[in-house]
Amino acid sequence: MGKTKKYVYLFGNKKADGNGAMKALLGGKGANLAEMTRIGLPVPPGFTITTDVCAYYYQNKKSYPKELDSQVRSGVEFIEKILAKKFGDLEKPLLVSVRSGARDSMPGMMDTILNLGLNDQTVRALARLSNNERFAWDCYRRFVQMYGDVVMGVQKRAGEDHEPFEIVIHGLKHERYGADIEDTVLKADDLKELVARFKALIKERAGSEFPQDPWKQLWGAVGAVFGSWMNDRAIVYRRKYNIPSEWGTAVNVQAMVYGNTGDNSGSGVAFTRDPATGEKVFYGEFLINAQGEDVVAGVRTPEPVSQLKQQMPHAYAELEEIRKTLESHFKDVQDFEFTIEDGEVFMLQTRNGKRTGLAAVRFAVEMEKEKLIDWKTAIRRVPADQLDQVLAPVFDRKAIKSAKCIARGLPAGPGAASGKLYLNAERAVEAAGKGEKVLLVRNETSPEDLRGMIAAEGILTAKGGVSSHAALVARQMGKVCVCGASVLQIDYASRTVTVGGETYREGDALSINGTAGEVYPGDIKTAASEVVQVLIEESLEPKESRTYQMFKKLMDWCAQVSELEIRTNADTPEQTANAIAFGATGIGLCRTEHMFFEGDRIDAMREMILAEKIEDRKKALAKLLPYQKDDFAAIFRELKGLPATIRFLDPPLHEFLPHDHAAQNQLAQKLGVSVDKVSQRVKELHEFNPMLGFRGCRLGLVYPEISEMQARAVFEAAAEVQKKGV
Repeated sequence: MGKTKKYVYLFGNKKADGNGAMKALLGGKGANLAEMTRIGLPVPPGFTITTDVCAYYYQNKKSYPKELDSQVRSGVEFIEKILAKKFGDLEKPLLVSVRSGARDSMPGMMDTILNLGLNDQTVRALARLSNNERFAWDCYRRFVQMYGDVVMGVQKRAGEDHEPFEIVIHGLKHERYGADIEDTVLKADDLKELVARFKALIKERAGSEFPQDPWKQLWGAVGAVFGSWMNDRAIVYRRKYNIPSEWGTAVNVQAMVYGNTGDNSGSGVAFTRDPATGEKVFYGEFLINAQGEDVVAGVRTPEPVSQLKQQMPHAYAELEEIRKTLESHFKDVQDFEFTIEDGEVFMLQTRNGKRTGLAAVRFAVEMEKEKLIDWKTAIRRVPADQLDQVLAPVFDRKAIKSAKCIARGLPAGPGAASGKLYLNAERAVEAAGKGEKVLLVRNETSPEDLRGMIAAEGILTAKGGVSSHAALVARQMGKVCVCGASVLQIDYASRTVTVGGETYREGDALSINGTAGEVYPGDIKTAASEVVQVLIEESLEPKESRTYQMFKKLMDWCAQVSELEIRTNADTPEQTANAIAFGATGIGLCRTEHMFFEGDRIDAMREMILAEKIEDRKKALAKLLPYQKDDFAAIFRELKGLPATIRFLDPPLHEFLPHDHAAQNQLAQKLGVSVDKVSQRVKELHEFNPMLGFRGCRLGLVYPEISEMQARAVFEAAAEVQKKGV
């Protein structure tokens, strides 16, 4: 008899079957729950179903290994024993959350279900046990809503701009209170009515009843989480971030803790440092009397985590200690979820925090200084593509001074972005496909908006905070983002945004400053980043820019280990200076044809192409020689002795001549030749395949005087700068 394969790993009571190194098997969330348990943090007990089951599920027509059922039942018994509660019990019911957990974090892309185990009987038991009827029915309505959406497929239909469950909630609020009140104002009777209406909606849209059996609920939720690995938004996300589909997801089943029992409870998402700027501050947000999904969904705008110090000082002090423990243990900035139930703190998740390019550089440099990591690790912490964000433009100071700020929100993704506003992901994608710069504007984003977020220059939301879906995904993509600009009144039906009495329609331009959280009308001019201002423009002193200092420190470390030297493509002295400032070790390709398009040079070039005799051609080339020599001399001065590879005139000659009749006529008059001659020469030189035509060395063989002029320009320039010490 072979040994039974282990598909379920337990964690709880400071003991865990797994650890943080087992991400491939337990997924990121499961591995880190096990690791937090092992280091003594307050983690509610639970178990992880491994990624092996996900692979089996897709290889075997969405079925499970035969050993899984008994291992899951043992996992539930393990939780029951620790908490002295029973799954489906009518006295002390155990409720669980069911969450996905891929090897690499995929925020919001897969499905989560909370409060599983509630039904028409256990909800009353929970009300008696907690002595809080409103809390019990709030948990039940949340569970029915999540289960109906995720497991039973009740989702918005074509033409609906809101989720069907949200439409029901909105309708009940207006029917009973005449306004769109906060969810926390709803009474127990309102929540009971919502549960009834939600069940009716499920029956109507899914064609079957909401299940009352907790075990049926559990297996439905497990199947939905595995199923969500192949949903459209998860596939789009994996494609963007090169996550292999074979990895699969784990499923984490964990005892519920409740942030919605009253004003001494709450839920939050926090970072051990600011993921937008990199500053070493306790950063995040929380909601009183709320479950964790409320914070990330963006339906309510949370408060900064610093406010928790006044409202729950003991919980705040404990979270500060947890923050330090996480960083010293994981050696990286952590993004964690917590719940406070009646004053007691519980940890639900931790992962390496998504960060902007600016924050990535600052984290790396400052953590090396704090001796948390060494300088070689610091280099690996900054993906090369994130440096693009550090070098991205900001709003021009003069332009922003004269602009009027129409709304303020939370700075969720730094930088400057302008674009035409679109209120729907599909229309944003379509507009971007036509070459428009787009801003995606939503009340709050959801994972369904991912394609629109990828297409947009920036993201603006009226609701949600710095740990909402919009903020998390924007930071990861390096998008400019402002969240929670609550004065925006967004009307999806009329496709308008109203603010301060002004109405903006889809296609109108807005500008957002994701560093300051500001919104402006129109298209605002941008300026170079601080690093570019120091290195290229020299308009900012190095010591005045912290960003430049950190960037330089990182680049100096890179230079110590770099074995590959990088040369640049540069065709002008300005391009050469820019490349050398950023560390290029020479020019790999200088394309001389790009030197002939400025000012009067193009006329001499055209004169040379139209010349029929060698003498005329040499006269035109003599006019080009000083331009070429001066350009090469300036390039050599910028190179300061570094090498350059120069390519002599290479493109098809017809590219230098005008193609429309009016421009040909103008050129003929300028050079004193007939327009027919110009037109005829364009036809003679035209090529069907420019890669195989009359160019490069073929051109130099037929017209050696061209190569002769260019060689002379190079040698004379070299002699001139050598005399001056280059």
